[in-house]
Amino acid sequence: MSDTARTLFKGGTIVTMDADVPNLATGDVLVEGDRIVAVEANIRADGAEVIDAAGNIVLPGLIDAHHHAWLGVMRRLMPDVDDLFAYIDVVAEKLGAHYRPIDMYLSTKLTAVASLDAGITTIIDACHSSRSPEHSDAALESLESAGIRALHMVGAAMDKKASSAHLPRDLERLASNWNTSKSLVRVGLFGQLNLDWWKVARGLNMQILSEFIGDLAKLGPQFAEPGILGPHNIFNHCTRLPEETWKLFAAAGVNITVNPRSDALFGFDDDGFAYQKAIDHGLKPALGIDLDTAFGSDMFGEMHALFGQQRAAMRYRRFRGEADAPAPIRVDDVLRAATVNGARAAALESSIGTLTPGKQADIIMLRTNGIAVFPVTNAIGTIVQAVERSDVDTVMVAGQLRKRSGRLIGVDVEKLSAEVIASRDYLLAASGYRTNLFGTSTAAPAVTA
Repeated sequence: MSDTARTLFKGGTIVTMDADVPNLATGDVLVEGDRIVAVEANIRADGAEVIDAAGNIVLPGLIDAHHHAWLGVMRRLMPDVDDLFAYIDVVAEKLGAHYRPIDMYLSTKLTAVASLDAGITTIIDACHSSRSPEHSDAALESLESAGIRALHMVGAAMDKKASSAHLPRDLERLASNWNTSKSLVRVGLFGQLNLDWWKVARGLNMQILSEFIGDLAKLGPQFAEPGILGPHNIFNHCTRLPEETWKLFAAAGVNITVNPRSDALFGFDDDGFAYQKAIDHGLKPALGIDLDTAFGSDMFGEMHALFGQQRAAMRYRRFRGEADAPAPIRVDDVLRAATVNGARAAALESSIGTLTPGKQADIIMLRTNGIAVFPVTNAIGTIVQAVERSDVDTVMVAGQLRKRSGRLIGVDVEKLSAEVIASRDYLLAASGYRTNLFGTSTAAPAVTA
């Protein structure tokens, strides 16, 4: 598509997620090049490619604000693990230690393509397996080849065999190659609480990611110093944090991302509920999927989980006798977490997350003619509670169509499948880790000499 090409989404139900751009029961969205230029009830656009949106919902692309894309080939390897350290032992110490750049490329490609298929147009790729510059290059090239918008967070590998000697100095090289004004794929730092690394990332104007579970980490007094924390920070999980930490986060305006299914899987959260804690302190939490070892690239599942978990947790608090327990979550809150708030976490709030003229054309279209979906009496309720990835008809990223009429564009799924299976089999053979097709997360003992 050239810079002057035009696409018109015609006659759909338009959900803009922008308070200043009205939703439309029936309306159009006009795209020119990589930008949205109009959202109106009836647009004439002679010469534009017309996408018939009648009977469909048109909305901003979903944003997965936390996903370890490098785990793609390990899909459902540990579907019900509830021990974080057992998980790390398998994915990092056993399989991750044997990752080649090609395994990084294929895992990331699988995650990215599956995300596009599910209506996810942006991913914050939390890579805690940047084993070498070559591994980082492979992941970034994979994201670019998939055509997804991404913020790839470079971080030290978790296993004991890995070296992080190339970090953080490799960030400068990566930033010069990828952090350009027109790049869909950009680089940030998965820096945990390493302030020396943060300093390098801040000098390069990068977002900084830290996974943060209150039982496992504490913020020292140095983090309260002016300028240390701010909108450049993304804190993920944020479960069971003390009140003073929430107040510090709120004062600094950091970004919070939560993973409803993963946080429940590992038992990180409690009825305090990290999403709600963030809301209570005036923050705007975003949603992430976290990992493929139990789940996959499906933000609809995360939206379902957020809605159900918040309501269960808050109603439990009310039934326990808390008269001032927070109100039950609404479907528009959930959709905002999956769009607008994710854009803010990625430092892209001015570019994506809403259907606003002038913003980048990251747009998805959802079919509503499925037996589980029609009739549509509430558009946002339908998005959050009814549609599934199979209802994603069209996906556009920066004006480029990546999925049309329910089919991915330019993806050889059969070839990718063969390559991913070969990568998985190599990692299992190299590590000696044995799986059980019908078993639980506890695999058979590793092969011994």
